[in-house]
Amino acid sequence: MSTTADKLVSEIRALPDVEKLRLVDAILTDLDKPDPEIDRIWAEEARKRWAGYKAGRIPTVSYE
Repeated sequence: MSTTADKLVSEIRALPDVEKLRLVDAILTDLDKPDPEIDRIWAEEARKRWAGYKAGRIPTVSYE
């Protein structure tokens, strides 16, 4: 880790748990960026599954 990261870790350890959780949430939110390529792949997969369902090629399971 860099010196800056080491300092941050040291400061974070001194924080109350509530503040640590706020930091975790902020970091995860920052890292969770949308990826257009993944969105495109999932949209295509959904279209294929829907087409397979409509054509009767995909078996279904009753909710009940």
